[in-house]
Amino acid sequence: MDVKYDLASYVRVLKMASTPSWNEFSQIAKIAGAGIILVGLLGFIMFAIMTFIPGGG
Repeated sequence: MDVKYDLASYVRVLKMASTPSWNEFSQIAKIAGAGIILVGLLGFIMFAIMTFIPGGG
């Protein structure tokens, strides 16, 4: 493991990184929020189905 090489790689990545614009951040936040809601809804639907099926839980 070459520590100098690793540190140089990390510094290079940080120099290339930039702060996203407000529009870009907003779009990413909307997509992530929609994904969280979708997974939660899917879990709730599965819970509801398993609750109503006799012997399901």
